[in-house]
Amino acid sequence: MKTPTETTTRLRRQTRARPKAHPHDHLLRTDRMPHIWCPGCGIGTVFGCLLTAIEKSGLPLDDIAIVSGIGCTGRMAGYLNLDSFHTTHGRAIPFATGLKLARPQGTVLVASGDGDLFAIGGNHFIHAARRNIDLTVICVNNLNYGMTGGQVAPSTPFGARTTTTPVGNIEEPFNFCSLAAECGATYVARWTSLHARWLTDSLVEAMTKKGFSYVEVLAPCPTTFGRRNRLGSGADLARFFHERSVIRNGIDPREAVLDFEKHLVVGKFVDSTRPTFLDNYELVRRREVGEWPFREEHTPHTSGRAHN
Repeated sequence: MKTPTETTTRLRRQTRARPKAHPHDHLLRTDRMPHIWCPGCGIGTVFGCLLTAIEKSGLPLDDIAIVSGIGCTGRMAGYLNLDSFHTTHGRAIPFATGLKLARPQGTVLVASGDGDLFAIGGNHFIHAARRNIDLTVICVNNLNYGMTGGQVAPSTPFGARTTTTPVGNIEEPFNFCSLAAECGATYVARWTSLHARWLTDSLVEAMTKKGFSYVEVLAPCPTTFGRRNRLGSGADLARFFHERSVIRNGIDPREAVLDFEKHLVVGKFVDSTRPTFLDNYELVRRREVGEWPFREEHTPHTSGRAHN
């Protein structure tokens, strides 16, 4: 027969071994855990910030939907216990657009990677921003196609090695924030996965902002990008990003450069207001825009920058 001391010790060991409930368990599809992200990947941190932002936003959970494309970041939609849709490669934004137009009162999030959103899905991004569709697009930028083998992406730095550029990338990468702003996004921000508080606040602002909102997150990918460029572990790569980060809120997004030799500009760059696609739809439907050319009081596309 076991003594009380032995029983108490056994129960304490079992309690320590039993996983504790996560504070965001109600937002998670726990039956799909553990997740598939590699050790050291920054997507888990971004996902945690998104969970906190959803809570802080105060938005009704029944009115939030998340749409994702193909890739590592695209798995976010499958882990969130909300209305979610995992779409075909590069097509998250058009699916999200249809969802928003069919149910305008809802909040629609798009979470995907740099390759999915800006390579095969590039035209969709451009025209959704131009139309000012009321979406919040979250791009986790890990500088390559992480899930499919580490190929070169529109974000891959000049000279960086990938499976398809084994001696170094010969192309100049996009400045995604500048592209989003030039196309008409009303909110544009960029952080690293280590800027957890800034990122969370930006996600709340983007989710509650009317119009096309874009939040980019630089995240380490130690398994493919980091390994091929000899940048060490996930912690080393995260430190590489963080030590080079310079916060410059309110600057022209064209100046928000990613110079991996010197500095990586992060911050909130655009926070402006202009009519959304549905606002303009209502004007035309009610015949309030007059005959073309439009009368002067109709507000054209305007842009603005954030204030420090």
